[in-house]
Amino acid sequence: MIEAHDIDDIRSRYQAHEEFLDERGRRLFASNEALALGRGGVTAVAKVTGLARSTINRGIKDLQLGNEIGDRIRRPGGGRKSAVAMQPGLPAALEALIDGAIRGDPCSPLRWVSRSLRHLVKELAAQGFKVSQRTVANLLRELKYSCQGNRKTREGAKHPDRDAQFCHLNETVKAAIAAGEPAISVDTKRKELIGDFKNNGRELRPMGQPEPVRVHDFEIPGFGKVAPYGVYDIAANDGWVSVGIDADTAAFAVESIRRWWHKLGKTHYPGATRLVITADCGGSNGSRVRLWKRELQRFANETGLKISVNHLPPGTSKWNRIEHRLFSFITQNWRGKPLLSHQVIVQLIGATTTAKGLKVYCELDTNHYPKGVKVTDREMNQINISYDEFHGEWNYLILPDQRPP
Repeated sequence: MIEAHDIDDIRSRYQAHEEFLDERGRRLFASNEALALGRGGVTAVAKVTGLARSTINRGIKDLQLGNEIGDRIRRPGGGRKSAVAMQPGLPAALEALIDGAIRGDPCSPLRWVSRSLRHLVKELAAQGFKVSQRTVANLLRELKYSCQGNRKTREGAKHPDRDAQFCHLNETVKAAIAAGEPAISVDTKRKELIGDFKNNGRELRPMGQPEPVRVHDFEIPGFGKVAPYGVYDIAANDGWVSVGIDADTAAFAVESIRRWWHKLGKTHYPGATRLVITADCGGSNGSRVRLWKRELQRFANETGLKISVNHLPPGTSKWNRIEHRLFSFITQNWRGKPLLSHQVIVQLIGATTTAKGLKVYCELDTNHYPKGVKVTDREMNQINISYDEFHGEWNYLILPDQRPP
């Protein structure tokens, strides 16, 4: 008869060694204890260890026959069969699902939903396969699939003279710099909400104390947005940013250039007679915006400068120098910092520097610029403008008007 203290001793020994034993070790340990107990030992040890009676009986048979297992935990062919072994068509069915959705097959059940593990398991189940999400993940890895984001490589329709325009623009800028004339790159940075909103990026703070910000990005009444318009001096490696609180119009764009000229430009280029401006083809400084040309004429009349404008070809705004020589560093400087007020924005922009000597000057523009200003044909005819023979819609020269205003 098996005594209670014998059961307690087996339990103690098993609990002391269980974490160090693999599947085979636990089976042989239980089998050895069952043999030592004699009649009723298998049932008693099964209750103590939680192993199945059949498992202990297989272990007893191995001990009695002296079977050689070697380094294997289970005998050859032992253990649960894999999902692929049980369902040979599973890999092909899974790859057909993924491939059909990627190629845009309208009959694919995954054409209009995310190709998540949950959806894949659901569609495979509809075809009669029984798999788990982990099994699908392992199969996808074997089939050389992985989760990937989108990659911006397609630039849309490419203008046949795009490269030629870039060459023309670069030669114009080089000639201006060689002659000691100013050459600037201009553009509007993305509009920003004012207030305690999340700003992408991270900055150092005490552990476990992130700065609290609003959950939703809804404009705060009375705070609004700002439109930073930048002017980058290519030769001097200086930047000027006007932080506008009103609409981003052509009048605001030219006013920003005007402020740069009076604060920085005419100091750097006291003998300048010509100003070269490189700008995007769209936006407030777009090549087809009448107000842009009219305001540049007024600026030319005020300063006596010849204004040479060269637009980047359509769809190439990311190649504008100001994007990667000024705006990118401003974004890095204020990463992780909520833009709480106009003053905070001005200070963060003005504090932007680089190891190569970039200096940024910033000022708040509190003027109001109405939208929808119409420039009549008569006003356009009064603009002293000459268009270049090579794509005059992109390249033109505005001369100061010497006639009485």
